[in-house]
Amino acid sequence: MQRKRVRSLLWGESVVPYKYGHYFVGLVLLVILGGFWATYFSTIGNVPLAFHVHAITSLMWLSLLIVQHVSIHRRANDFHKQMGKASFVLFPFLIFGFVMIINMSAQSYAAQESEFITYIGSAFGSGMLVAIAAYLTLYYLALKNRRNVKLHAGYMLATPVILFESPFGRLMDQYFPWLNFIRTDGLHGLLSTIAFSNALMIVFVMVLYFRDRRHGAPWLVAAAFMTTQSVVMWFAPSIAIFDRMFAVYATIPTALTLAAGLGAGALAGWLGWRAGSPPAKPATALA
Repeated sequence: MQRKRVRSLLWGESVVPYKYGHYFVGLVLLVILGGFWATYFSTIGNVPLAFHVHAITSLMWLSLLIVQHVSIHRRANDFHKQMGKASFVLFPFLIFGFVMIINMSAQSYAAQESEFITYIGSAFGSGMLVAIAAYLTLYYLALKNRRNVKLHAGYMLATPVILFESPFGRLMDQYFPWLNFIRTDGLHGLLSTIAFSNALMIVFVMVLYFRDRRHGAPWLVAAAFMTTQSVVMWFAPSIAIFDRMFAVYATIPTALTLAAGLGAGALAGWLGWRAGSPPAKPATALA
């Protein structure tokens, strides 16, 4: 028992798990600010609307995670529950922002605006769809397991790892490109950066999994999605069906895809809440 207590203190565990989880989310926020400073924050007045929606909803989601994590550790349970309800509104718009980015890329791809988008378009679109699937799955499972504090916290804290590869990859390219030892040449170089960034995060989440395999399912789910994303994006440029599928996607009215994204986010919340609700008590028969 004493050894278990010492180990718990060393790892920052308490009655509520992941005592230092908000610092991890804060680190992801800093990586986002650094990674997107040159292409978004420093030119914020000259970027498309899709970037603003995606940035605002993503930053709000990470901020919500920090507030939720701090509030539950400070035993502000009522506030935690109220903010949790706010996620039902925010999450569909988070997915909406992802879809806006995919749509903008699809339009550029259909117009063949550059050699870069022609080569990378289907890989980028496929990777974003995997990211959306990851978010929908993790949020659904977080709500379904909300009565199990370790699983609920794990699934919620696993959502930022899906965001990590994009800003970290940009930081790595700008300041420490030597770190990416799997770098490939030419237009495929971006995909090697994404694969390497995901690999780093997969190692991190697998450490968390092996620390507590009994409640480690959230990290396995996140690792599976990051692995899938890396593999799909790596091979997409060399598989013609991905190009054809992205070209077909580009023909779908944007209003329809945006509505589908909004609806999928709302549906994940509703289904997760229902799945985590206790079974209804049978009605007592009248005498």
